[in-house]
Amino acid sequence: MSTDNTSLHLEKVVPEAEDFLPILGTDFVELYVGNAKQAAYYYQHAWGFQPVAYAGLETGKKDSVSYVLQQGKIRVVLTSPLEKDGEINAHINKHGDGVKFVALWVDDARKSYEETTKRGAKSYVEPYELEDENGKAVISGIHTYGETIHLFVERGEYEGPFLPGYRVYDTKAKSPDTGLKFIDHMVGNVGWNEMNKWVEFYGKVMGFAQLVSFDDKDISTDYTALMSKVMSNGNGRIKFPINEPAEGKKKSQIEEYIDFYNGAGVQHIALATDNIIETVTQLRDRGVEFLYVPETYYDDLLDRVGEIDEDLEPLKELGVLVDRDDEGYLLQIFTKPVLDRPTMFFEIIQRKGAQSFGKGNFKALFEAIEREQDLRGTLN
Repeated sequence: MSTDNTSLHLEKVVPEAEDFLPILGTDFVELYVGNAKQAAYYYQHAWGFQPVAYAGLETGKKDSVSYVLQQGKIRVVLTSPLEKDGEINAHINKHGDGVKFVALWVDDARKSYEETTKRGAKSYVEPYELEDENGKAVISGIHTYGETIHLFVERGEYEGPFLPGYRVYDTKAKSPDTGLKFIDHMVGNVGWNEMNKWVEFYGKVMGFAQLVSFDDKDISTDYTALMSKVMSNGNGRIKFPINEPAEGKKKSQIEEYIDFYNGAGVQHIALATDNIIETVTQLRDRGVEFLYVPETYYDDLLDRVGEIDEDLEPLKELGVLVDRDDEGYLLQIFTKPVLDRPTMFFEIIQRKGAQSFGKGNFKALFEAIEREQDLRGTLN
């Protein structure tokens, strides 16, 4: 397992953050899915994730099965039920496949639970220990928007493949990785007029600070709009943009998400790479579908963003968007929904100094999403 178990004291880069809750990084993201075995195959062979750990009937787990995959510092857990009824079935029936747990790596899961619940967080699970021959880990958890849960994972005394109760998962059929490094940010969609409630939650309950705010003048087209605020912890490793719908002539992507997901949830996960051209080329060749960007977007691109290191042609051919801020520029591209319901998707991002989120691309991105909504018949 590539995550370093050593306690880290990371530099504070967001001075406004209270930072009473030291978070070392994202530990894992767990999705409840209808068929974990097949989902694992997709993420291994289309996305280049590597098999890490497994829990199921063979490990004594009777109610569910989980596959753990990893690429760089990105760890994904895919979990399916083995019995009828129960929480996992109810979640899948209501939401389709989707993110249930966003687990945060901490030094002290007990203290993390105490600090957040005393500030008003609703408890999901009190701190408990897991132990096997490889050591022990401590886990606790709180509720966030919708049915999404933040787990706090303390693993300083654990040396196994993932967590106690899991065994090494290996398979002969492996695909090379695609150059994905870590989770850059993770976006939550919430309902009408709920954004500020959850911004306040991350500020008050978790000690995050607001990095940036976008209103419907920033993020809109002729038809749809949304509002967004980005929250970050002190060391900048955890960034959570929170989106809510805004009034428009037609149904926005946020409304479409909430309709099909039946509530608030994780809309997309942004995965960082050091070479977006290589990464996206591999993903596309393996069947991952990306939003279409008209060639006209590139006609005056260099006038808008200035000089960049990359050749324009491959960016144009792949549909990669470019934006610049005061600190540099970034390259980004968005997949189509990776599920049958038009809910969750991924962003691939490469930062060349820029710390922003592609404000200059919002209009082009929204128009691309609207084209897909129109094909689905969900724009009106």
